[in-house]
Amino acid sequence: MRLRAPTRRGSPQAPVSGPGPEVPVMEFRGVGLTYPGPPPVTALRPCDLIVRRGEFVTVIGPSGSGKSTFLNVAGLLDAPTEGSYLLDGIDVAGAGEAARAALRGRHIGFVFQSFHLMPHRSALENVTLAMVYNRSGRADRTARARAALTRVGLSHRIDAVPTRLSGGERQRVAIARALVARPSLLLCDEPTGNLDTATAESVLALLDELHAEGMTVLVITHDPAVAAHGERTVAIRDGVLAEQPGRGPRRAHLPEGVAE
Repeated sequence: MRLRAPTRRGSPQAPVSGPGPEVPVMEFRGVGLTYPGPPPVTALRPCDLIVRRGEFVTVIGPSGSGKSTFLNVAGLLDAPTEGSYLLDGIDVAGAGEAARAALRGRHIGFVFQSFHLMPHRSALENVTLAMVYNRSGRADRTARARAALTRVGLSHRIDAVPTRLSGGERQRVAIARALVARPSLLLCDEPTGNLDTATAESVLALLDELHAEGMTVLVITHDPAVAAHGERTVAIRDGVLAEQPGRGPRRAHLPEGVAE
């Protein structure tokens, strides 16, 4: 199904009846980003990419390949300089900063390598604060935060502050924080980068479980073992995206120049 972009690029508009299951969660149509010079630098070359509802897609590339630029555009942190980006059917490519921030909060849950938790707030408070602008009551926010922490296996650690949590537990709090707003897309940037091998596997197993339950997951990584968890893998190198050959889960196809 091809989506028709709104005629006015400055103010994104949601579809009248909301996105159906056939509407991709994320669609790049010739999306590219060039930083102004002098000289101008093309960080992401014009590309097409579709992430359908319920997919687990991984993006793999070496350092300096353009992964961060791709993340910033996909996560509405930066606006592309060309092309159309449809998020849940909404053309967001021309959105201003305030509009992108609002769309991020409603549609995207972020999981970062460095967790980004408030060190002196409990796990429950860290997750609850993610909903402070969603106009729900305090009791509802607390109940949803407890449910999210329970879902990631941390019901017994809700009162612990991050300095008292292991790396794996901190990442699970970060995942709970990303899930609590019920986003369309779980966007993960090197989610196991600060974890040991065994802990990384447990976090990846949690992402697999969330995907099995219907969550749309997009993971950006340099690690072939992490990329192998995706149903589809897209390579990025020198700012160029290239879909890898079709495969089932657990078998990584590496882009040229990425070593095992």
